[in-house]
Amino acid sequence: MKKTIITVVGHDTVGIIAKVCTYLAENNINILDISQTIIQGYFSMMMVTDVSASEKSNAEISNELGSLGEEIGVVIHCQHEDIFNRMHRI
Repeated sequence: MKKTIITVVGHDTVGIIAKVCTYLAENNINILDISQTIIQGYFSMMMVTDVSASEKSNAEISNELGSLGEEIGVVIHCQHEDIFNRMHRI
């Protein structure tokens, strides 16, 4: 299993989850865990995904999600689980 961590942050608007999840489904990326919240109009979502069935590289997925984020007015980051864990160690 190749896990990635995807974060989405920005002003809340209609369709953020739908557009991100549509991209993931179209690219055979499975959502293993998801958490989302809206605080005073700000949207935040974090997903743990499995990209092992996707034909795209992590770099391609990250770039495409970044572009999708720009289109819908949010910031989307995608990192391999190992990189995420090393960056967030105490």
